[in-house]
Amino acid sequence: MVMVFNVMLMFLIMMGGVWGFCSNRKHLLAMLLSLEFIVLSLFLMMFVMLNLGQCELYFTMVFLTFSVCEGALGLSILVSMIRTHGNDFFQTFSVLQC
Repeated sequence: MVMVFNVMLMFLIMMGGVWGFCSNRKHLLAMLLSLEFIVLSLFLMMFVMLNLGQCELYFTMVFLTFSVCEGALGLSILVSMIRTHGNDFFQTFSVLQC
């Protein structure tokens, strides 16, 4: 019963991150934060499932490594966008411009 409650709670946390990602489409920083929220909820879900199954936890370290690389890539895109356009609004730049 406790495992079902934990899975449902983690699913609701992940859905909160998806809702935040879909609702905050004006700022890149808000979208990146909601993506990190989704990644952390997936990590927590994977950690609990592997821990309950008495499995090795090496895959969680690989997942954390890739999530850190994803966060660094998102931050570099954010810094590049702020340097070129002055802010992180999606409405200030056009896709047709190079």
